[in-house]
Amino acid sequence: MTTIELDEVFQYHTKTTAPAASQPLIAQTEKEFGALLNLHALFAEAPVTYQTYMTAFDQFLKQSSFSPLEAQVVFMTANFHNRCHYCMAGHTMMMKMGKMPDDVIEDLREGRPLKDPKLRALQRFSRQLLEARGHVGDVRLQAFFDAGYDRKAALEVLTGLAAKLISNFTNALAHTRLDRGMDKFAWVHPDER
Repeated sequence: MTTIELDEVFQYHTKTTAPAASQPLIAQTEKEFGALLNLHALFAEAPVTYQTYMTAFDQFLKQSSFSPLEAQVVFMTANFHNRCHYCMAGHTMMMKMGKMPDDVIEDLREGRPLKDPKLRALQRFSRQLLEARGHVGDVRLQAFFDAGYDRKAALEVLTGLAAKLISNFTNALAHTRLDRGMDKFAWVHPDER
């Protein structure tokens, strides 16, 4: 079997090289982020993946019951659990731009329990869903409810985790290059340092 260099396997598409079905998604990315992000350039290869990711990501951020900080707790918990170098850097940058608390950002990057009890419960529930592949059991679900969340929030967490599965796993496959500005937030999982 012939070994293929990674650069030959995944292509960073441009407006010129992307399939026609990805063109509107590229335009949406450029409008929302000001540029075609490397992750999205990779997604352009598979319009169905690109669209599914964009829908889940946007719906979770803009339509869920979570605050912007809570949404990032779900995203960053998945980024840590899935060891995603690209998303950890990207979401760190997003959180910094959103002026979110530095201690929360650092604890999420290090996988430490958050100090705020409600955020810690959200972080724990998100991690438990990932670790147990959804089979958290009634006791853990009740603990999430006891922290002040409801059934709607429990289901909404799944949308955030679904978006992260697509992006985290894409980055694991493709070793996605960090975009300009993300390098100062470069990240390596603590187990790999």
